[in-house]
Amino acid sequence: MIKVWLNLAFLVDCHNRPTHSFESASRGVDGAMVLGEIAAGLPFIKKKAVELLIATYQSSEEAADRLPSSLVSFYQQSHADLYTKRSQDIQQAAQAVLAIYKRNVFPDLKVTWGTYPNNLGHTEFPGCFRCHDGSHVTRAADSITQDCNVCPEPLAMDEASPEILRTLGLEERISKLQKK
Repeated sequence: MIKVWLNLAFLVDCHNRPTHSFESASRGVDGAMVLGEIAAGLPFIKKKAVELLIATYQSSEEAADRLPSSLVSFYQQSHADLYTKRSQDIQQAAQAVLAIYKRNVFPDLKVTWGTYPNNLGHTEFPGCFRCHDGSHVTRAADSITQDCNVCPEPLAMDEASPEILRTLGLEERISKLQKK
């Protein structure tokens, strides 16, 4: 089932996000896997990628040196046969993991995972429930509703190929990934 949502308050919204939207390590890896930047068929790829992403690096340069080589070393040492067959996939995954790090972590600025939570939704941070928790009330004791259909507007539900994917230029990319 494909669900595509658009928050109608897209110019100024209630999610209190900085202009640079930060991912969690897990979501960054998931996104790279969906887009084919990280081969989803590599055993332990998500576990190892997230482990390496959340490790502490003193600088961006140190992360650039250690992150890709650590992922490659993991496969060379623990899965030598697989590395021989799929070294290109592993090298590509290592670069994708580094890209996730580079767009989300800035050691010099003391920005790391969770420094700026993304409150869109409610899976990794309180998100919607920061306000839609029943405790934010008016003087008349009216609280903000917990009806999930109040804020987002569904753009597609249960459609094999929703129009919004074509509009966003994602239909062909998703189709290719589904064929793999």
